[in-house]
Amino acid sequence: MDVLNKFRSTVTSTMSQLSTVLPGNPVTREYEATKHIASAGVGLLWKIYSGYKKSTQQSASIFVLEKRQLDKWSKTEREHIIEVVKKGVAQLARLKHPQILTVQHTLEESRESLAFATEPVFCSLANVLGKLENTPQPLSKSLQDYNLFDIDIKYGLMQLGQGLAFLHNDAKLLHHNLCPENVVINEQGAWKIFGFDFCSQSINPVDPNPTWPSWEYKVDVHPWAQPTLDYLAPESGCDHIQIKANDMYSLGVLIFAIYNKGNAPLQSNHEWSTYKRNLQEMKYNTPKISIVDAALRDPVKLLLSFRPEDRPDEHEFLKIEYFNDVGVKTLNYLDSLFQWDNLQKSQFYKGLPQIMEKLPHRICLKRILPCLVKDCVNPVMIPFVLPNIFYVCENCTKDEFVHHILPCLKPIMKVHEPVQVPFIFLQKMELLLKLAPLEDLKSDILPMLYKTLELDSKPVQETCLSVIPSLATLVEGPSMKNALLPRIKRLCLSTSDLSVRVKCLVCIGKLIEYLDRWLVLDDIIPFLPQIPSKDPAVIMGILGVYRIILSHKKMYITKETMALSILPFLIPMCIENTLTLNQFNVLISIVKEMISSVETEHRAKLQQLNEQHRSISNSLTLENGTITKSNGLTNEFQFESFVEKPSMQLSGSNEITQITNSLSFNYEKSKTKQSQDLPFRTFQQDFTLTPSVEKSNKNNPVPKDLTSSLIDSNINQISWSNQIKPTSSSLSQSKSMGFENKSMNLQSRLSGFENNSVNPQMKPMSLHNSANNWNDLWIKQEETQSQVKQLSLSDINDLLN
Repeated sequence: MDVLNKFRSTVTSTMSQLSTVLPGNPVTREYEATKHIASAGVGLLWKIYSGYKKSTQQSASIFVLEKRQLDKWSKTEREHIIEVVKKGVAQLARLKHPQILTVQHTLEESRESLAFATEPVFCSLANVLGKLENTPQPLSKSLQDYNLFDIDIKYGLMQLGQGLAFLHNDAKLLHHNLCPENVVINEQGAWKIFGFDFCSQSINPVDPNPTWPSWEYKVDVHPWAQPTLDYLAPESGCDHIQIKANDMYSLGVLIFAIYNKGNAPLQSNHEWSTYKRNLQEMKYNTPKISIVDAALRDPVKLLLSFRPEDRPDEHEFLKIEYFNDVGVKTLNYLDSLFQWDNLQKSQFYKGLPQIMEKLPHRICLKRILPCLVKDCVNPVMIPFVLPNIFYVCENCTKDEFVHHILPCLKPIMKVHEPVQVPFIFLQKMELLLKLAPLEDLKSDILPMLYKTLELDSKPVQETCLSVIPSLATLVEGPSMKNALLPRIKRLCLSTSDLSVRVKCLVCIGKLIEYLDRWLVLDDIIPFLPQIPSKDPAVIMGILGVYRIILSHKKMYITKETMALSILPFLIPMCIENTLTLNQFNVLISIVKEMISSVETEHRAKLQQLNEQHRSISNSLTLENGTITKSNGLTNEFQFESFVEKPSMQLSGSNEITQITNSLSFNYEKSKTKQSQDLPFRTFQQDFTLTPSVEKSNKNNPVPKDLTSSLIDSNINQISWSNQIKPTSSSLSQSKSMGFENKSMNLQSRLSGFENNSVNPQMKPMSLHNSANNWNDLWIKQEETQSQVKQLSLSDINDLLN
């Protein structure tokens, strides 16, 4: 909450400042000022604000001069100062050169202020040297930490020399007030000439030797309405002579001030008399320049010479040994890249990393990087430029990367031709993961990876597959299912390169821990058998994926999946002749492990089912025993297979006992065994005591039940009766087979088959077509029925028990 309050107070403070500074100024229609950053110009009157153009969002700087700063002087002095600065801005807007500050919007005046917009600016050279009038308080951290490196001074002075050469030879102008306040450092670190308030135009601009009108310093005019005396050349101040050497003298004093904390060698404090006294002293005693860099001492000594003819001109100045530096040449080359062809550029970019090793990080970030980004417009040059950009990244903080480099890289991430571009990104993925915010990784880097998988380049595909697992934590579930995995599977199935296919399997194996169990079951396991290769390397890759799936804690693979999906695919591989012995051992061990897992799990399941069935059977048996005890009767017959005995004698109670024993069977057992259930139901529906060989054999072939046994016995008896005369014993047997009415009714009631009870008067169906003697036999059997002893209910119960 404190951070939000602090941020709110800062924004409110800035907006309140701007509302009082730029009310009604036309610049505010097109530009938005955001933050006060520095000051510049004569007396550091111009406040510099960072901002942007509203229509294009292009960065800019807004220079603002508040008129209230001049309220402590007279109206005439205020008007004179305003007139001078307006002239300087108007002249600045007409000049176009890389070493001259670029104006984006001309000067606008309102009742409270003057304002104009320029290219993005960091600060003035005076601010860097410790002159902090009209700067924000407290100072920004970037300005506090800004130190001039040797390369800054070298290339900055070189830029000033180039700017003066343009003014003197092309624009035919004298600057006439070159000082730290009128040198502006832009955001890239380049030094730009500013403050043309007192510039002088040549009288004869067409003449190869131009001349300028004389000028005289006026004591009664405000010092801010005249050139700074500390940087004014002796011949210009005392003799009113205007020549090129005037600006060269100012340049010499500026160089001295850079090494002297912003102070000139002789300070006049805006006093004309002090200035003249200093000139007389300098005429005979050259200022001590030991504080200046050794390579600059001689040139500075000549520039500060009292005699103009002893001073070198701008061209001679640019040729001094001091500028013969590899860093200076590199920066100068970058500023003139548009003049070179692609071959020369590519050769330069190849050696640039070795040069950047010797340069400060700020120079690489603020000075070299913008030049590199400009050349990325040409896709052919990106593979040569991109390694240098990533070299700058290696020394960046996260904040620097986000603000300076990432915006430049995002457009390049969308370039996929030539293939070297995505390949370089893949090689530097570790660095991107370290510096890039999470949101940008998801929005820009992951889509680049998805697109890279589709490129037809083996090195790119292999590198991409090796990088993907490091980004797996960033891939959300839907993207993993619909974007990443389908591309990897498609590549694995379509590629003809063995190493790419193996890389795909390795990548899938590394992704398993980030996948949901159902995604593995639905997408990965069905996919592996589809791979069109039996190469040992591919088989080992597939086994690796299976091993990871089986060993992972959250990937519980059921016995059904192993038995139906995995083992039918792996078992045929066990007879591949291309496998080595070690590879075969790995394969067979996994197969055995799966079979053992299936065996163990299914055995346990079957044991559990058997225990459940046994428990149910015991409970039913207990229930049946309880019912039998309460009723005194057996509720159900237990039908067992009938053992045929051809020699048995069917007579009296022994025949009844044998038949009764053969009619028992286990009803509960038939319920649990389906193979015995069907004959029982068929028997239950169609059973009658009428002997019929065809029907019994057809319906109950296995096991041998009472019906078939009884029919076979009857047939044997009938065949025997055809040879001998039936006796009372045989008739009694036949009578017994038919049962007495009373006994049969009881038997049918006990067995539950009341609908199938046998009428003792019914004749067997199989005997309808027999000879007449069979009818006689049946009649005699009925006549002798009364002679058989009738069994009581207690006798039957004893037999059944």
